[in-house]
Amino acid sequence: MEDNTIENLDNSLDGYKEKILEVNKGWLEWDKDLIFNVRTQMGYEIEYDANLQWGCAPTETLLTSVAGCMAIDVFYFLKKMRAEMTSFKIDFSGVRKQDPPQYYKSIDLLIKVNGEGLTPKKLDRAISLSHDKYCSVYNALRSDIEVKVSYKINED
Repeated sequence: MEDNTIENLDNSLDGYKEKILEVNKGWLEWDKDLIFNVRTQMGYEIEYDANLQWGCAPTETLLTSVAGCMAIDVFYFLKKMRAEMTSFKIDFSGVRKQDPPQYYKSIDLLIKVNGEGLTPKKLDRAISLSHDKYCSVYNALRSDIEVKVSYKINED
């Protein structure tokens, strides 16, 4: 039964993420010192601060974007495979190169999920689909960044 659910997942994803905005817009405006305010086209606001006193660093939001994109995909795929989550959390960390450009050398994501119908096979398939096909943030990263995803399942 589980194998059948996993195999049918690909067929049930027709249309998933097909309706996107082709162009994303927003604005970034200088506030003071090295503080900038960002507003997305949907009205969400972010404050960037090079000194990390009044806002976050752009690199922090890159990590949250990777985790957020993978979370949406993996959660959706698990639901499609008839898993029922009672909790879902991703802990993430990134190691940066010390010299400019100080890009991420590696990113670690730990998915902590509780619920019923969760199996390693389902998690592996959901993560694989997100990495290989659906997570646009992950696929926009440098190809030399090592991204490691692991998980812990605790069924209720």
